[in-house]
Amino acid sequence: MDGTAPRRRAPGRLAAGEGTWPGSSLLGSLAAPARGRLLALGAVRRYEADHVLMREGERTAFVLVLLHGVVKATGRAPDGRDALLAVRMGGDLVGEFAAADGGPRSATVTTCGDVVARAVSREEFLACTRDDPGIAHAVNAAVVAKLRAANTHRVDFTGCDAATRLARVLHQIVMTHGERSGAGAVIRWPITQPELATLSGTAEPTVQKVLRRFRQAGVISTGYRTVRVEDLDRLSDLAFREQP
Repeated sequence: MDGTAPRRRAPGRLAAGEGTWPGSSLLGSLAAPARGRLLALGAVRRYEADHVLMREGERTAFVLVLLHGVVKATGRAPDGRDALLAVRMGGDLVGEFAAADGGPRSATVTTCGDVVARAVSREEFLACTRDDPGIAHAVNAAVVAKLRAANTHRVDFTGCDAATRLARVLHQIVMTHGERSGAGAVIRWPITQPELATLSGTAEPTVQKVLRRFRQAGVISTGYRTVRVEDLDRLSDLAFREQP
């Protein structure tokens, strides 16, 4: 932790929406009995926006089972910038790499808005996966899915121009973390232009130009801490059109 004490809530109380998780998430993939055993571990904690949960390089090994909210994982690039590596939401697990091998944290994890999670010690987490093969399998599958997604991200960008790369980043985020709304969807957490630049492998001034073009074309609109995709079909066309 970064030394700031999280706000605690009474045992058994969950924030709105904490009991429903996507089927693609760890909690959503587990059968009810196994999910109950996992959710009995550790203690429920609530964190405010912009709270650093884990720091790259530190020697901590607890895991967090996200119940509600969004976090981002960032890593320090060779040029000193913070590169956005991944986004995780309610139902996901974070911190499992350090718990598995006892090594230093591979990324910094920061909250994007209010987050509720179960903080579980390494010892308790490893004992649970050792004693429950179903949970162990689900955790392993979640780790593999993260690695596959990272590999697909790199391969998909080969030979793409900046606009296509940015469209693919927005499409991936909105399809995995967005809220559907009519013909479009809304990303209800802040993602900055520098973060979009690192995700898409694009210079920040180019990101600004492409986003302006997307807004003028009516593909997206932006508001306070939100990005709205007005038409998912149009964004998909931009993301997956054939390259010249």
